[in-house]
Amino acid sequence: MLLSRTPNHADRDSRVERYNVAAPPPAGLPAPSRQSLRGLDWFIFFLADVQTGFGPFIAVYLTTQKWTQVEIGLVLSIGGIVALIGQMPGGAIIDAAKSERLVAALAIATIGFCALAYAAMPIFPVVVAAATLHAAASCVLGPAIAAISLGLVGPLAIGERLGRNARFASLGNGVAAAVMGTAGYLLSSRSVFLVTFLLAIPTLIALSRIREEEVDIARCHGEMPREAPVPGDTNLWHLIRQRPLIVFALSVLLLQLANAAMMPLMASAVTARSSQWATVLVAFCIVVPQAIVALLSPTVGRKAQLWGRRPLLLIGFAALTIRGLLFATVRDPYLLVAVQVFDGITAAVFAVMIPLIVADVAFGSGHFNLAQGIVGTATGIGASLSTALGGYVSDKFGNATAFIGLSGVAATGLLLILFVMPETRRTGMIAPKKLAG
Repeated sequence: MLLSRTPNHADRDSRVERYNVAAPPPAGLPAPSRQSLRGLDWFIFFLADVQTGFGPFIAVYLTTQKWTQVEIGLVLSIGGIVALIGQMPGGAIIDAAKSERLVAALAIATIGFCALAYAAMPIFPVVVAAATLHAAASCVLGPAIAAISLGLVGPLAIGERLGRNARFASLGNGVAAAVMGTAGYLLSSRSVFLVTFLLAIPTLIALSRIREEEVDIARCHGEMPREAPVPGDTNLWHLIRQRPLIVFALSVLLLQLANAAMMPLMASAVTARSSQWATVLVAFCIVVPQAIVALLSPTVGRKAQLWGRRPLLLIGFAALTIRGLLFATVRDPYLLVAVQVFDGITAAVFAVMIPLIVADVAFGSGHFNLAQGIVGTATGIGASLSTALGGYVSDKFGNATAFIGLSGVAATGLLLILFVMPETRRTGMIAPKKLAG
């Protein structure tokens, strides 16, 4: 059933063939309604709004509260560590949940009150507790979104659905950044967190619009109907030993190792070359990729089923490689904004491909969300190493050398996909019709 069969995948292929993957939903399981699909759209949009409030605005706000850079860095580090170690437990929680909607609602409520705590009492113990709870809650929201999406539309339509998810997340990020930036400018930096708290309300309302009975729990966890029991299918070690999952997690680590440091280094370079317009240029460098993601993500989801996963992964890594080389050679700060188009291409590809390939590999194991946590951990490790190594190389050898090195890491990821990563798309299935909504 796979486009590329290898001896290592014989047991998984056998498992897939013994499942009636292309069959319609089981009796009693309704097709997703327009209300549920639209509810998921707006849930993702408003959730992106809520999460935007915990980005760079934290450092700005705490600075206005007379916090030292050491204290701010400590808080951000605590949140980052919790987010990293919480990826796999977060996925396991979603796999064990009886209602992904309920877990997501509790996480959103937690994040809303964390934002309120930032605004009400910006003292060290409260802020540390809020940062910890926010990071922990975020660890279940990513898997919850993918699980609800899979539970709604099933494995055949998940590619297009993930593309739509990425579009609404990108739109939410852009709108929230504009709204919160305006509120911070006209009112105060504290108002950003009050806006974040208020945005949790429409997020919960949108989540409630997703009908519980239309979200198949078995599909949420990556289970399949079985014609006959298949020993070992749901064994955790059986999943972890899957070669495509290991190779893909390594490729995502290389992706983040190459990507995470590029934007901070580029922002420093822009500031050095054009300090007067640095803020505006950096803002455009953030907006351009978001616009590209919103534009391309649904197309990526559709093409993933038509072309397979590997061609799109190669495009994403190629765009990242070119971006690094251009950052190393382009001197005009205004042209750097145009270079960010390549960032948008990479982001659009991987926003869809990461959960989609995890679904390919883990579907049938019952541990879909734990597998997301494994790849999420690789993402966090790569991003953490990238900023440290990128900054070190930049300080010692200059920005150009750092960008060339990061581009080389991206090229390594491209070669890994080209020569080692197998195709995970299941063939022999009719592509799903375009989703309603």
